Amino acid sequence: MTENSLAHLDTQAFSALTEPHRHELRVHCYRMLGALDDAEDVVQETFLRAWRRRETYAGRASVRAWLYGIATNACLDELAKRSRRFVPRTRQVVGDVDQPIPADVNEPIWLEPYPDDWLGQGDTHPEGAVIQREQISLAFITALHRLPPRQRAVLLLREVLEWSAQDVAEWTGMTVSAVKSALHRARTTLAEQGALTDAPQDWDDGRLAAYVQAWEQADIPALLRLLKDDATFSMPPIPAWYQGRETIGKLVGKTIFRGEAQGRWRLLPTRANGQVAFGLYRLEGGEHRAYGIQVLTLTASGIADIITFRRPGLVTRFGLPEGVG
Repeated sequence: MTENSLAHLDTQAFSALTEPHRHELRVHCYRMLGALDDAEDVVQETFLRAWRRRETYAGRASVRAWLYGIATNACLDELAKRSRRFVPRTRQVVGDVDQPIPADVNEPIWLEPYPDDWLGQGDTHPEGAVIQREQISLAFITALHRLPPRQRAVLLLREVLEWSAQDVAEWTGMTVSAVKSALHRARTTLAEQGALTDAPQDWDDGRLAAYVQAWEQADIPALLRLLKDDATFSMPPIPAWYQGRETIGKLVGKTIFRGEAQGRWRLLPTRANGQVAFGLYRLEGGEHRAYGIQVLTLTASGIADIITFRRPGLVTRFGLPEGVG
């Protein structure tokens, strides 16, 4: 047992040392895995592995870095058993609004949004207190999940956590040259996907209120006025996605705003992935019931993307009610 080993600690002392890092580790695992439940499960596995291997900690790095190394390998183990996660835009070509809406694809292949309330929640370490918005945005997470798992890990450890190539190599079982090569390929892919651009913007309350009103009043012209010309729209687990103001107008007219749609939808504000988001509720039997979480990508010239994650259970993860009157 080395002088700096943690083997002498009891469970309470070990927990006091490691628990302050739980929430930033959950963000890291979410970046790697793309899903809330998976991230929480792997963080729990990380703490179990750390406890079982506490005698291996030799003090060469901080406990925080040691936990990140364990978490990264736990994520890689999990990714070896799971398929890649997508949003519709990265799974298939743009949809044709004149074709029938395809059926849901319900396998666990979709990325999920991350509640802003969970970012940095409970962190006491100064390095973990601030999560940069561009490092958690949906564009960044979407592009990350186009990378093979080891490239994903290397990019996060080198670019986000600012580890040395030598440290990354030691934790991932790669050579230093392989780490440098993987980082170059990952950076190239992210640049091609536009994930290294500025973080999404926020809008003033007036423009956001106009967006909410357009949905709740089923006002298609008002909604379209808020979109960029090349805006995109998707609602996973429907695998299709659509692009362009005119196309989106046709789509919502024959689906979500079809018929007597005024009052059909309610939106409650929240935030996800450092972006403006809403809990979306649909009228059912006299009450608006949870439909999912909708995340907007906002720019100065209009809304660039609307993606609605149609999983009703997500609303409670964002601290929102299951239904509203």
